[in-house]
Amino acid sequence: MASPTKFDTIVIGGGPGGYTAAIRLGQLKKSVLCIDRERVGGVCLNWGCMPSKALLHVGEVIAAAHEAAAMGIDFGGPPNVKLDKLNQWKSKMIDDLVNGIGTLFKVNKVEAITGDVEFVDTKSVRVKRQDGRAEQLFADNFVIATGSEPVALPDFERNSIQILNSDDAVTLNEIPKSILILGAGVIGLEFATIYKRLGAEVTVVEMMDRALAETDIEVSNLLVRTLKQKQGINIFLKTKAVRAQEIGKRVRVTFEGEIAEPMDFEKILVAVGRRPRSASLQLERAGVKAERGFIPVDATRRTNVPNIYAVGDITGPPLLAHKAMKEGVVAAEVIAGLPSAYDPLAVPNCVYTDPQVATVGMSEEQAKAAGYDVGVGRFRLAALGRARTIGLSDGMVKIITDKKTDLVLGVAIFSPMAEAMIAEAALGIEMGATAEDIGLTIHPHPTFSEPIMEAAEVLHGRAIHIANAPATPVHAKT
Repeated sequence: MASPTKFDTIVIGGGPGGYTAAIRLGQLKKSVLCIDRERVGGVCLNWGCMPSKALLHVGEVIAAAHEAAAMGIDFGGPPNVKLDKLNQWKSKMIDDLVNGIGTLFKVNKVEAITGDVEFVDTKSVRVKRQDGRAEQLFADNFVIATGSEPVALPDFERNSIQILNSDDAVTLNEIPKSILILGAGVIGLEFATIYKRLGAEVTVVEMMDRALAETDIEVSNLLVRTLKQKQGINIFLKTKAVRAQEIGKRVRVTFEGEIAEPMDFEKILVAVGRRPRSASLQLERAGVKAERGFIPVDATRRTNVPNIYAVGDITGPPLLAHKAMKEGVVAAEVIAGLPSAYDPLAVPNCVYTDPQVATVGMSEEQAKAAGYDVGVGRFRLAALGRARTIGLSDGMVKIITDKKTDLVLGVAIFSPMAEAMIAEAALGIEMGATAEDIGLTIHPHPTFSEPIMEAAEVLHGRAIHIANAPATPVHAKT
């Protein structure tokens, strides 16, 4: 039986925002088609979040093996990384997740096809299949979820051999002896962690005077110091790579800033950001407005055209999969006639370095700039028993509050398991929690969640496991 050419909704893009919108629409009994130019799951599942986290896990195992010697455990030599088996394991993991989404599509009666999409008008799109066939498809509504792609640098053009982008970096044909990473943002520092653990000499250069530009600067500085001093990653701030010259199998790079002399590397990874994937959609045919490639939307994720919605990276920062997923649900529910809106107080962000960094809400700098009388509660992992059980002393939890109301404005965590710990902080901000609320909540011991409670108690002079806590009066509830 041939598939229909008219749907209630066509979702363009099968990444986290797109497949979530499609599944939710299916749950709400809408006829829906999801179109992606490649495999369902998008960048996140196939080339981003999932494969990079799998490689980070491999690195964690290698690091644990090295550190085990201090605990009296000898594995009889350095770990031997077999890239063929590693890539097979990673590929199977990705295939399983892709197949899982396919199963959810079937369960929820979501149709899916592969092809390149462009708008014809507000009610139809043209799809070009991989075999060259083209067809026009119609829908009452559209959800644009085409995501983003790595930014390219003119003087460091990708060839996928010596000069890589993040898509290339998750497929390891070899472990380079040396790699230069351009950019000390989330992607750059995560891959710095991966390649260092796998045995490469890693150098990171960043044009700005700090890493992780949107992160609390105290936590950012602590992370950079840890990566440099404890893990041996070379990080140079206020430094620009200006030119690359191929010399045999190596690349010679000239710099401006803290590196005076040219340096040679086997690989270069360009990780300077991402840009929206919207150029090929022919948005003007449907009258959809875009700004520098990003599509403005309202709280319902509706564009300036009433029946066309947009979710995920294509709508602008923060470029995060979980933000895209929430937006996908909102767009689907609005299309189905349900009251729904995207209006979070805070969106958490995670960086999978070692230790991890996770933040939500305002940084100390942002809170001060917004005019708050800022309270700061810090608890360092050097005083945490659970951290000591794994031989760790680096790390911190930092809570930012409004002194007038005791409301939590933001939380920054530099710790193992920060990715999981930050959910408590996000919930607290969404529910209007005070530092007193968090401090009064019993946290299990010994765990990595305790520093959240302790940092909250520092604000009121009641922390137990830190000396000389400030004697600040407890916020009086009314």
